[in-house]
Amino acid sequence: MQNENTPAAPPPKLLDQVRDRIRVKHYSIRTETQYVQWVKRFILFHGKKHPRDMGAPEVEAFLTHLAVEGHVAAATQNQALSALLFLYKEVLAIDLPWLKDVTRAKRPQRMPVVLTRDETRAVLDRMAGVYGLMARLLYGTGMRLMECVRLRVKDVDFARREILIRDGKGAKDRVTMLPDSVVGALQDHLQQRRALFDDDRQKGKATVYMPDALERKYPNAPTEWGWQYIFPSGSYSTDPRSGTERRHHLDEKLLQRAMKRAVQASGLAKPATPHTLRHSFATHLLEAGYDIRTVQELLGHSDVSTTMIYTHVLNKGGRGVTSPLDR
Repeated sequence: MQNENTPAAPPPKLLDQVRDRIRVKHYSIRTETQYVQWVKRFILFHGKKHPRDMGAPEVEAFLTHLAVEGHVAAATQNQALSALLFLYKEVLAIDLPWLKDVTRAKRPQRMPVVLTRDETRAVLDRMAGVYGLMARLLYGTGMRLMECVRLRVKDVDFARREILIRDGKGAKDRVTMLPDSVVGALQDHLQQRRALFDDDRQKGKATVYMPDALERKYPNAPTEWGWQYIFPSGSYSTDPRSGTERRHHLDEKLLQRAMKRAVQASGLAKPATPHTLRHSFATHLLEAGYDIRTVQELLGHSDVSTTMIYTHVLNKGGRGVTSPLDR
């Protein structure tokens, strides 16, 4: 029983409430960082006024400021709006119907950058080691950058020549192929990875990050070989949530820089990035005559209309039309 003279514990600060709610919803650490920053910027923009005392005019003024004075991209503005939606609905438990009607910035429809087969080969030939292996996996499987970076040992099935992509965009799992041409290099890499894992285990630092629900359900899983990241970081880091020091996955920026150097060395004028390899994967499959529904499933697109954008580079155009000049 609490003593009457004992002062009640102060309620958690708003930003701490945002963090706690995000973790209850099992959002990623990246989403947590971004949402907290947007809520903080929103409050500071309005002179540290509490969100409970603000409404539609303040939200619209903040979003307008981002677009007009901040010159942010449409995706950035929409991310800020999503953070504020989360704040009011999930944290403050305030039903504000007007917030759903706030106009989201329209994202421009741009054609993806696609490399030809020769250009792809030129770039891949200039990438070696771990980054070369990862780039070949991106092009050979159609994975997104972070899907490749977060691959675990047990996600690769060499017997079936399959890769299971877990918790992809939209929290969906899917299966894609494992190219025969990378099997040997990937097996060699896993041998070296196993040696690193054994060294980490001797130091008592072989644990790996697990989603909260899985870590509670399988308490021994974080130290099992199958759950280890295939592409680990070269050093230990401290988990910002648990405070545990362990080896995380490789920083995706390192692969992006390696790709940039390879593109420059190839003399290409196209602004190709690791994601360009995914675009090239889809386009080259369609050029080879594969059904667009099959490509859609391999890419993990919810709607085939998203996959249709890759038809723009086919030999006869997106609609199979021959130019009158060519007649």
